[in-house]
Amino acid sequence: MSAAGVVAAVDLGASSGRVMLGRVGPNQLELHSVARFPNNPVRTVDGLHWNILELYRNALVGLRSAVREAPELVSVGIDSWAVDYALLRGDRMLGNPYHYRDDRTAAGVLATHALVPASELYGQNGLQVLPFNTLYQLAADRATGDLELADRLLLIPDLLGYWLTGRQVAERSNASTTGLLHAAGGWNDGLIERLGLPRSLFPELVAAGEAIGPFRPGVATEVGSARLELVAVGSHDTASAVVGVPMLTDDCAYISSGTWSLVGVELPAPVLTEASRAANFTNEGGVDGRVRYLRNVMGLWLLSESIRSWEREGEQVDLPALLAQAAALPGAGTLFDVDDLRFLPPGDMPERIRSYCREHDIRPPGSRAELVRSIVESLAAAYARTLATITELTGRTVRTVHLVGGGSQNELLCQLTADYTGLGVQAGPVEATAIGNVLVQARAQGLASGSLESLRALVRQAYPPRSYRPAPPSRSARDSISP
Repeated sequence: MSAAGVVAAVDLGASSGRVMLGRVGPNQLELHSVARFPNNPVRTVDGLHWNILELYRNALVGLRSAVREAPELVSVGIDSWAVDYALLRGDRMLGNPYHYRDDRTAAGVLATHALVPASELYGQNGLQVLPFNTLYQLAADRATGDLELADRLLLIPDLLGYWLTGRQVAERSNASTTGLLHAAGGWNDGLIERLGLPRSLFPELVAAGEAIGPFRPGVATEVGSARLELVAVGSHDTASAVVGVPMLTDDCAYISSGTWSLVGVELPAPVLTEASRAANFTNEGGVDGRVRYLRNVMGLWLLSESIRSWEREGEQVDLPALLAQAAALPGAGTLFDVDDLRFLPPGDMPERIRSYCREHDIRPPGSRAELVRSIVESLAAAYARTLATITELTGRTVRTVHLVGGGSQNELLCQLTADYTGLGVQAGPVEATAIGNVLVQARAQGLASGSLESLRALVRQAYPPRSYRPAPPSRSARDSISP
C-alpha cells in the first residue's frame, strides 16, 4: 500500500448529483464535495426523460473543479441509479434515456412474462419484479420498434464512462439489475434470445476495480488533466453504498435510505427459492462477487414529493421544523403501505396518501406534521417487515441495522427504525455511496488494501456511526406492524 493519494467520485442520484474528492492512505479516509447539482427530469410529449446531457456537463464541470483543487488526482469512478439506459447506434445516442418512473413499461411486464413465466425468470436472474426493470423497458422498446436502429445499450454510468473514455463496457453490479444476467454470472444469452433482444446490444462486462481506460484527449483538455483514468466501481449506487457501510460482522443488515430504501444483507450466493420470489426479494451483484440480497422499499421520495407538492402551492417548507413537530406528536402515526404503486409517479403525494387511507378505512393524517409522521413511521414499519422476512428466507440472524445515506440524518426515522425492528441502529455515514466509490478506486490504485471488511473498518474509523436503541416498550417486528 502506497502513501495517501486522491481519487474522485462522480455520484449521481435520482434527485441530485455530486463530485467528491477522496484522499485515502494508511489509516486515512477523507471526503469532501467539490460540486453538487440538481438532477431534474424533463417531461416531453413522449414521456419522462433524464436530462443526461446536463448531468454530463455538470460532471465535467465538477471534475474540472476537482483537478484544480487536487492536481495530483489519479482516477475517477462513476455510480448512479440502476436500470435506465441509452440506446446507441455507432457513437450516436438515439434519444434521451427514459426515466424509470415513466409509465410506458406496464405492457412490457406482461409481454415479458408471456415469453418467460415469472417463476422461471426468477430462477434465472433472481430479480425482484419491478415494472421498471431494464428487461421490461426493453420489451416496451421492442414493441415500438426502437430497438431496430440500435446496436448498443449503455446503462447510465457506462454511458458517461463511454463519453469520457471512448470505451463501451457494462459494469457487473449495475448490469445485474437489467434482469439479463445469470443470477451469479455473465450475460444470459439464452434468455436474451427468448426475449427477442439483439445480443449485440450488450457490451463487455467488467468488474468493480478494473481500469476502463484513460480519458479521451478532448475530455482531458476540458477537465485540465492528462493523467486521469476511469476505474470501474460498484456503478449501481447501492453497490457502492454497501461497500461504504461500516458493518464488520455477518449479523448486520443495511438500509441504504435515500429516494429509495434498499433493505438487505450481504450474502456469498443468491437465494433463488420460490419463497424468496413470492416475497419479491432481489439478488443483485455486489463488489468482490458478493450478493446484495435485498428488497426495494419506497423511500424518502414520499417525503420529498410531498414537500414539492406543498411548494407548488407557493409555500416554503421548513423540513427540520416539520420533523421536530412530527416527533413531538403523541402516540403512533397512521400506518399505510408505502409500496403501493400509486406512490411511484410524481404528483400530489399528500392527497394520494390520504386517498389510500380513506380507501382502506384508516384515519387519514390531518396536518402536515401528522402526514410527515405517518410517512416516516410507515417507512420504519416497512423496514421492520422486510428485515423479519430476510431472517426467515436466509436463516441469518440480524442483531444490528446499519442505516446509511440521506435517511441517516433523519433522527426520527433512525429512532423509529430501532423501535419497530427492536434492534440497535447504527446511523451513517451520509455519503456511503461516494465513500464506497472512492474506496474501490483507492484499492485499485494501491492506496488501500484488503477485503471489504478491512475497507469498512476504515470507514468506521473515519466516520463513527451514531447509535439508536429501541425505546421501551419496543414496537418490535414481533408486534403487529401491518399498515
